[in-house]
Amino acid sequence: MFYSIPFTPRKIEATEARLHAIYDAAKLGLHGDALALAAGMLPTEFRQLTQLDPIAEMAELKGRADGELEMSQVLHTAARQGDAKAALEILKHQHGWVAKQQINVDVEQRISITQALEQAQTRVLEIIENEVIEQDNSYARKRIASIHK
Repeated sequence: MFYSIPFTPRKIEATEARLHAIYDAAKLGLHGDALALAAGMLPTEFRQLTQLDPIAEMAELKGRADGELEMSQVLHTAARQGDAKAALEILKHQHGWVAKQQINVDVEQRISITQALEQAQTRVLEIIENEVIEQDNSYARKRIASIHK
């Protein structure tokens, strides 16, 4: 059984209302599919509209530019009023400034070979002394244990 489904394609035109919707969505920072859906169109319809009518793309570009201008003015006003974080963000993102992240530590120490050998020999002697003391202690414990039996 075959059913007839009535199909009427939507007419895609750059009406004033549609251009305002594109502009508003772009001004808020939306891109691609999200912009199309917020403007009341399917993503394919939006792509088709921008290809057929360049004014739709112009509305998107103008919306982006106006949104960026508005936020830039807010940041610059805050920076002028003493907001250090806003000033740093402007420096970082607009002027490529990067805060110094490294700390220089200069320690100059010279060790002579003979001094290093003497220190190593001292450490070896300390280890040997500790082993001898441990052996003596274990021998003494065994001796005391055998006496108490």
